[in-house]
Amino acid sequence: MSHSALNGILGKDIEAVRGIICDRLSSDVSMLEGLNHDLLGNSGKMARPRLCLMLSRACGGGVTEDTRKLSAALELLHNASLLHDDVADGSDTRRGIPTVSSLYGPVPSVLMGDFWLSRTLSLLLETADPEWALRAFAKTLNDLSEGELFQQEKAFTCDTSESDYERIIYCKTASLFELSASCGAKSSAADKDLSEAAACYGKSLGMAFQIRDDILDYIGGDTGKPSGLDLKEKKITLPLLGVLKGSPRGNEIRRMVSSLGENPDCAGEIRTMVLAGGGVEYAMERVRRYTRDAIEALHVLPVSHERDFLEEMARVNEYRTR
Repeated sequence: MSHSALNGILGKDIEAVRGIICDRLSSDVSMLEGLNHDLLGNSGKMARPRLCLMLSRACGGGVTEDTRKLSAALELLHNASLLHDDVADGSDTRRGIPTVSSLYGPVPSVLMGDFWLSRTLSLLLETADPEWALRAFAKTLNDLSEGELFQQEKAFTCDTSESDYERIIYCKTASLFELSASCGAKSSAADKDLSEAAACYGKSLGMAFQIRDDILDYIGGDTGKPSGLDLKEKKITLPLLGVLKGSPRGNEIRRMVSSLGENPDCAGEIRTMVLAGGGVEYAMERVRRYTRDAIEALHVLPVSHERDFLEEMARVNEYRTR
């Protein structure tokens, strides 16, 4: 789906969301103002606010001021988590741009993340149902934190199973997609059936999105991080799990992953095994399964151009390279 097509539908609302974000991040601390300006200038596609706005329309209620506030809060939460992740992962760049952590050190990056998170909470208190919003965002923040810690644990033990992997990608990625869709439904006063369908769509899209990212880490793509980083960080993702499944060399391959710190050249051998052993195809089948789940969930929503866009959004994810 092209950004121009999305902007044709959401342009004014997206600009309103940007305005809310800029207003809430304003500070008389010059370092904060400078970093906020830089981060907002490289804020990416605002996929989660777009999802919230689109679901509010698709559920029939239209975009409200609450939708815009929740959309802004979603972007603030997302970027706060990225600021923290960059420190945890030791990332030097994101989307080809140097990270705050690499430019100024880990402490400013963590504190910036905390500031954006505090602005998130303040904004949620201004919504029509602040108790619902705070509970929903707290649950997702808990998922993000547990997912990161669980992934760190599994990178140390190198014993990630498929159920572990599914838990990790739900917590780290799909939970925020699910929240974004739920915020869209909530802000449009959708009934229970529509709200559950929206949440299912968001979760399924998020799962497919992260698996596609993990595939691109093996085949190459502009995901905002260097290719092959997952292996370097000893993260066993679905393409590799597909090769490990039933392989007599499973334990040997896991030991190779575990030793990458001392033997970084093994990464190339592991990547070759994944590409030659059907790991990418195995993971792509899971992407297609979650895409089908996402599209099926949309059938509960009223027929509309917005529903068609949401279906196309799910389909396009299967083939994206960035």
